[in-house]
Amino acid sequence: MPEAVSAPLPSSVCVFCGARFGIAPGSRELAAGLGELLAREKMTLVYGGGGVGLMGVLANATLKAGGKAVGVIPRFLLEREAGHPALTETVIVENMHQRKLQMFDRCDAIVVLPGGLGTLEEFFEVLSWRTLGLHAKPIVIVDLGGYWQPLAALLRSCVEGGFAERTHLDVVAFIDNLDQLLPTLAAMPHATMAEKELDRL
Repeated sequence: MPEAVSAPLPSSVCVFCGARFGIAPGSRELAAGLGELLAREKMTLVYGGGGVGLMGVLANATLKAGGKAVGVIPRFLLEREAGHPALTETVIVENMHQRKLQMFDRCDAIVVLPGGLGTLEEFFEVLSWRTLGLHAKPIVIVDLGGYWQPLAALLRSCVEGGFAERTHLDVVAFIDNLDQLLPTLAAMPHATMAEKELDRL
């Protein structure tokens, strides 16, 4: 990883992470550390709006450190996920599709922490959009304790199986810790991808 930040940092970062704490040691500390980092660097947190699990830890840490936190949450999840009561801004939408689009539109970069099926869904959507050339936002996965290594293997398998280009993996960075986040964001490609080649009959 590069040692110095050479490009402007994003002004807002969308974070995908779990509504549970998970069992891996250090998950809560990772979420809190990211919140503190975003606040310190004056980068607005954009996330799913929940006050539970790693989502809640992330938002609480951001706010406690003096940062801004914007939550986007569907109306039907407000009670189920216990929407965070003290965010800088809460955006209430009608469904999950609107939630993901709002989160995407409000950010300059995407960071993925440990999470479950919802986190995977969110990640794959922004990655698919990136491979289609619809955006050029950096995507960084914080791989705490190797949690996301099966995902890395799956992405490689898609390339090796002929269903994705090798360049598709260049737009996703896996890092081990938060110390690597800022230089990684600065070093990642910021151009849209070339048009995909298709196997025409």
